[in-house]
Amino acid sequence: MNTNAFSPGAKAQRILVTGATGFIGTPLVKQLLAAGHALTVWSRKPARAQRLFNGKARCVAHLDALEPATVFDAIINLAGAPVVGPRWSARRQAILLASRVGTTTALAQWLSMAAQPPAVWVQASAIGFYGVRPAHEVLTETSTPGQGFMGQLCQHWEAAAQAAVPAATRLVVLRLGVVLGPGGALPPLLLPIRLGLGGRMGSGKQIMSWIHRDDVLQLIAQCLSDTRMQGCYNAVAPGALSQQAFAATAAKLLQRPLWLHLPAAPIRVLAGEMAQIFVDGQNVRPARLQAQGFPFTYPLLQAALQNLLAHTAAPANR
Repeated sequence: MNTNAFSPGAKAQRILVTGATGFIGTPLVKQLLAAGHALTVWSRKPARAQRLFNGKARCVAHLDALEPATVFDAIINLAGAPVVGPRWSARRQAILLASRVGTTTALAQWLSMAAQPPAVWVQASAIGFYGVRPAHEVLTETSTPGQGFMGQLCQHWEAAAQAAVPAATRLVVLRLGVVLGPGGALPPLLLPIRLGLGGRMGSGKQIMSWIHRDDVLQLIAQCLSDTRMQGCYNAVAPGALSQQAFAATAAKLLQRPLWLHLPAAPIRVLAGEMAQIFVDGQNVRPARLQAQGFPFTYPLLQAALQNLLAHTAAPANR
């Protein structure tokens, strides 16, 4: 878990990062700094970011603080409010859109005045782009976009980046699945199983397309260095599986029973459209990454969970 995805000793790059204090952004920035890169972090709370990164990254609250003459070799845009949280009311939807599309548009405005465009722009998106799809439908990067709020959100998000990036800049869009790591979505997914209340949600047949956070960091490192990478990529492990199979694998590793069935109807009543995250799914394949030979460290769920459970248990054993 502690291996640096970015090779120390490689040519140092000047990199602008958004979403730097988030679940992916925090280890990303720390690894980039450890590898010798010069980081500028755009954050709503720059003082917090400054403390988090021990003053080693330049942290700004507004892009106006950057002169047009400032040059970046790369931009990594991970900004976005969490989609799991309050119900997707009109107000919440506006917040989710602004934190993604608004941030990307602001980056575009600054970039339009910059003296020199970056060589590469790595843009986060999500497999929500495909909307809710049946388990038998295999989705690759060429699949059509889906309906519903998440589909529209991701489409607007990607379109904002595509409209912003100069012709000289290589744009790489990562459609992220459920990212598993110490924190993020994994603890709430495992909590009912740890408590002996695990089981299938809804039919349990909905497909969970996931990726280990270490593989996300390695993928971003490859995006920066590999000039072949351009366009959209499904950032998911090859081992997509049903929610029921996920629960069974986790229960086996945690040595807990698996017996509870939580019907989809009450989840939909409580969570509204957000319920699709829990009881619907997409069978997404990393077709382009596989074609380009990306070396997944954790292609299958059991090995990924074994690694993460060992990591989270380690502090208690010291």
